[in-house]
Amino acid sequence: MIKIKNRLNIFIDESGDFGFEKGSSELYVVSFTLHESADSIKEEIKYLNEKLSKLDYEGMIHLAYLVAKRGDYVHFSLEKRKSIFWAIYYFAKRVKIQIHTVIVNKNFKNKKSQLTKELRSKIKEFFEIISDYIDEFEEVVIYYDNGQEELGRILNDVLKDKNNVKYRIEFDHREKRLFQVSDMLTFIDKIVYKYNNNMQLTKSEKYFFGVKNIEGMMRQLKSKRI
Repeated sequence: MIKIKNRLNIFIDESGDFGFEKGSSELYVVSFTLHESADSIKEEIKYLNEKLSKLDYEGMIHLAYLVAKRGDYVHFSLEKRKSIFWAIYYFAKRVKIQIHTVIVNKNFKNKKSQLTKELRSKIKEFFEIISDYIDEFEEVVIYYDNGQEELGRILNDVLKDKNNVKYRIEFDHREKRLFQVSDMLTFIDKIVYKYNNNMQLTKSEKYFFGVKNIEGMMRQLKSKRI
């Protein structure tokens, strides 16, 4: 008899928008962080929080703001912001998780319906790949705050036949460090995509990341990718 595992948590975050007017994003990115509740991450969480405490920052790590020196980070030095980034990055490297990112290049689309169709197709393909794995669990909890309702509808539609799936829309973004890993992935995977496809980086992205950083990020998280 196959033993049913207790719980799988899937933390989802997105970057980009569904618009096509001037100033809209070039890319639409969705990242998934999968963690089995049976795999304790208490020690890794403790280590991360201690690192952040030493940097005098214990809030949510929002990478887009961190890189652009906005919001909570407006008065932080580059050195401090980089230290916060490497803290969450090495946390992601240390914990027992699986990760996946879907990217749609909007430069090859001209309207929302085309973007939605390709995004749904890529997300559906991902969940088909892990379908048997999902079925091993008594409960699968999707952590997505419905920041963009269109993505929320796609997730609901793709997973509608999975009876063990539940949704958590309201949760503490500061407390859920694995959600922050998904936030980080949307950003660094966007950077890697731009690098691999000869797309122009923003000034803040160039200032924050070097080529060696990008190549290292591609290599070091490879074993965790689905």
